[in-house]
Amino acid sequence: MNIFILEDNFIQQTRIENIVKKILFESKIECRHFEVYGKPHQLLENISERGSHQLFLLDIEIKDDDQRGLDVAREIRKRDSQAVIAFVTTHSEFMPVSFEYLVSAIDFIDKELPEPTFIKRIENVISSVCDNQGRTVSEDSFVFTGPKAQIQVPFKDLLYIETSTIAHKLTLYSKRDIVEFYGQLSEIIEQEPRLFQCHRSFIVNPYNISLIDKENRVVHFQNGSSCIVSRLKIRSLLKVVERLHD
Repeated sequence: MNIFILEDNFIQQTRIENIVKKILFESKIECRHFEVYGKPHQLLENISERGSHQLFLLDIEIKDDDQRGLDVAREIRKRDSQAVIAFVTTHSEFMPVSFEYLVSAIDFIDKELPEPTFIKRIENVISSVCDNQGRTVSEDSFVFTGPKAQIQVPFKDLLYIETSTIAHKLTLYSKRDIVEFYGQLSEIIEQEPRLFQCHRSFIVNPYNISLIDKENRVVHFQNGSSCIVSRLKIRSLLKVVERLHD
């Protein structure tokens, strides 16, 4: 699990941070990344993973801007459709407005709630993320866990993964977005046998291949994108795709 807090009031920031740490300690929940930010751009610049293991606790009012937190939530949702977002705020009247922003917040937690209730609401959100992580996702999601990154995207949306121009980084292409993360193609294949390495620089999702150009050794996907296939891999890939359509 990764937890990110956006709160520009130092007193409230410390309060929420201490509550979350206490919940994690008492519940023995492992948190790979736990960060607290006072400025929206700091948080947005440090989002490097995708998936339902990402929890964002956001204040709505940032630096006297009543709806800044909603803007941040919308940007998070653009980047990650599966992230879990909860608002921790004194502006619960903005709950109806959030539907216009299409951010799908899991909860609006009022800072003025009695302390035991406030703590319980945060605990419920964290527990919900943990429960979702514990469910079997192998059939429905592509999940990659490495030393520096954890990625989760719907398997049906995954098109292909290629090596990045940045050393030790990979780029994942899905029907919805593009994600860069640290990892190696060999690690991907080891963790997800449904994928196929068609080239030293490419791994493809055979389920989303719409056409294989044997003459030019190019794979075409349902969204119009494509990648190359090595001469040694073309026959094996054809057999894999044929089996899926049998």
